[in-house]
Amino acid sequence: MNRRRADTVVGFLVAAVLIIGGALSWDAYQQRQAFEEMGSMMGMSMGAVHGTNPLWYVLGTLLVSAVIGGGYLVVRDDLTGTDVPDHSQDEVESATARESAKSPEIQPNEAINPESQPQARVLDLLPEDERRILKPVLSSPGITQIELRDRSDFSKSKVSQTVSTLERRGLLYRERQGRTYRIYPSDDLQEKQMN
Repeated sequence: MNRRRADTVVGFLVAAVLIIGGALSWDAYQQRQAFEEMGSMMGMSMGAVHGTNPLWYVLGTLLVSAVIGGGYLVVRDDLTGTDVPDHSQDEVESATARESAKSPEIQPNEAINPESQPQARVLDLLPEDERRILKPVLSSPGITQIELRDRSDFSKSKVSQTVSTLERRGLLYRERQGRTYRIYPSDDLQEKQMN
């Protein structure tokens, strides 16, 4: 399940909980009002007779919504992190055409020779999200994490998480600069690029 679809499903679930909880709260409020009217007409208090206090429904609704929404946000990256975004076929073909125009040495129908194009081979073996981070680093060594976030169109945390993964694999390294990092391809990857 891709992230957009998961967000939509959880959003509808939270909305359903809020609507049902609101309806139950309203019903409990109306029952309480009816009992109080009946008690005032009889001249006695009906406090012990009415049902659940509507405030409990409101608090329960908010708690359940917070648990569902918060729980989803905690596991969101784990559930949807490895999936490729759901694109229409036209978008995929358009992106492929743009990529082949950017790098004329790699044609989609040609077999990639790992000896002559080691970078292309490395990029082919990586998942899509890691490829979207590594390509700009290879084309612009020393790129900042902020620029990388803008180019990859990922969130700040996704960029940081993916850069850490690539750094652990030895494909790149980062150097602190002020409040951000400058990111460089690893020495091995740069040597292969020079050859």
